[in-house]
Amino acid sequence: MAKPTDEPSQSCPIDPAAREAWLEKARQAGQASCASASAPQTPIPIPQRDRVKKTRPLASEREISTIPRADPTVSTTTPNPSSPKVANNEQETGSDAKSGNWIYPSERMFFDAMKRKNYDPVATDMTTIVPIHNAVNEKAWKEIKDWENRFAWSRDENKNCGGPRLHSFSGDSKKLSPRARWNSFLGYQEPFDRHDWVVERCPGQGTVEYVIDFYAGKDDGKGKGLSFYLDVRPKLNSWEGWKMRTWNLIGL
Repeated sequence: MAKPTDEPSQSCPIDPAAREAWLEKARQAGQASCASASAPQTPIPIPQRDRVKKTRPLASEREISTIPRADPTVSTTTPNPSSPKVANNEQETGSDAKSGNWIYPSERMFFDAMKRKNYDPVATDMTTIVPIHNAVNEKAWKEIKDWENRFAWSRDENKNCGGPRLHSFSGDSKKLSPRARWNSFLGYQEPFDRHDWVVERCPGQGTVEYVIDFYAGKDDGKGKGLSFYLDVRPKLNSWEGWKMRTWNLIGL
């Protein structure tokens, strides 16, 4: 896979505040437990990397994701015009020129973004947070594609559109989704982060919004370190979201 170097016009979803939350979870490996009954997905083991020397410079190489980026020049309609517009948290948005996919930030970009937001990042932590960020976003996109394949891509109007694309994204670790809030009332653990992703099916023909809650699991004792659980589902802010969630509930 190609690894481009830093360019300020290309990135992939995660905001600096969430990065700090993710780093904190990584530091707590083996101490956190996942108590969410509503997020039974297979845990994501996080890639482990050897601890690098503190003198090693932050890497500027970047991984190209498997997530296709919607064409930003094509206007789309939102499923719920009255809902707040979801916008990319980062300024450095864009796509790989060859594949058209989103590009993940480098260690240097993560570090610099947190410094700009007045956080106090540690350079050596970047070797942990970058593979965590990449692996979890890949899992989130896989879950979204599973929803789309089951409920959207069998329709005639979508068959020739080439598959779903990520249009825009937003992250807010302090804003609980309705499901997460309800589960917290019942005594379950709160997610440590929340993302909202806007997915385009066909260029210029509207979007569907997804909400993603991130839960931290504990070390399984097999040396794989911290794992994450994702609860990915369409948002109930549109008729399409309601249909997909209902069909999923009754097993269609």
